[in-house]
Amino acid sequence: MSSLILYNALILAAIAVVAAVVLYFAAKKFYVKPNVLAEEIAAILPQANCGACGSAGCQDFANKCAAASEEDFRNLYCPVGGKDVMAKIAQKLGYQASSHEKTVAVLRCRGNCENAPDKVEYIGLKSCRLASRVFVGKTGCPNGCLRMGDCVRNCPFGAIEMDPKTGLPRVDTEKCTSCGTCVGICPRGLYEIRPVGNNGVRVYVACNNQQKGALARKNCKAACIGCMKCTKVCADVTVENNLSYIPTTVDAEQYGAELAANCPTGAIIYTGKSNEQN
Repeated sequence: MSSLILYNALILAAIAVVAAVVLYFAAKKFYVKPNVLAEEIAAILPQANCGACGSAGCQDFANKCAAASEEDFRNLYCPVGGKDVMAKIAQKLGYQASSHEKTVAVLRCRGNCENAPDKVEYIGLKSCRLASRVFVGKTGCPNGCLRMGDCVRNCPFGAIEMDPKTGLPRVDTEKCTSCGTCVGICPRGLYEIRPVGNNGVRVYVACNNQQKGALARKNCKAACIGCMKCTKVCADVTVENNLSYIPTTVDAEQYGAELAANCPTGAIIYTGKSNEQN
C-alpha cells in the first residue's frame, strides 16, 4: 500500500514539474513588454471603466491614446475626465488637445405624479428592468418612466436622484459625466446624452411616447402628441411615429423659448432664462 501511495505521489510530482516547465516557456513566448507610455496615460485617467469613451475600460483607452497619431487622437475623448484630463494626455503625447463640448444626460419623460398619476398598483421587486417585463407601468404609458430608480442606484457618480415632488429621477448636471450608464440601464430608453449648451441653455423633447395624441394625453398630460407645431418654429425638428425630436444641432438660444411656448402639452423642455426647467 505504501509503495502505491509513493508511486502516485511521484506521478503527480512529475506532472506538476512538466506543467511548470510548459507554463514557464509559454510565458516566455507570449510575454508582452509593457507599454510604458500607455501605463502613464492610464495613471492620468479616472479609472471609472465606464465605457463612455467607446473603449473597453480605461486601460484600453490608454492603449489607443498611446498608439494614436495626432489626427486620430482628436477623435478620442474621455467624458468622465473631461478637457482637463485630455489636456494632460495631449501634453504627454506632445499633441494639441482638441476642444469637446460638455455633455449631460437628460431624461426624456415628464410623466411625473401630477402629469401622469398612477392608475394601477404595482406589487413586486422595485426594479425598472424587472417591472418592464411584466406590466406596462403604473401610469399606463408604455414608454414612460417606471419611477423605480434603477438609474439612481446604478449611476457610478451619484449624479441622479429621485425627486420626491415629481416622483421622477433628476440629473445633477454638475455631477453628471455623461458616462452613459443611465442610457444603458433604462429599459424604456429614456435617457439621452446631449450637449450642455452655452450657459446651460438647451432644448429637447421630454417624451418618448409613440401613441397617438388622444391616447398619449390620456396617460400623460405632458405627452408629445405629434401636433407638428414645433416643426413650424424650426424646420430641423422632426416628427416620426407621433413623436417629436429636436436634434442637438438646433440652436437652443435662438429657437428654445419659442419651441417650448408653442408646445401645447409642455413636452418640450427649455432650460433658458425665461423658462427655468430641468
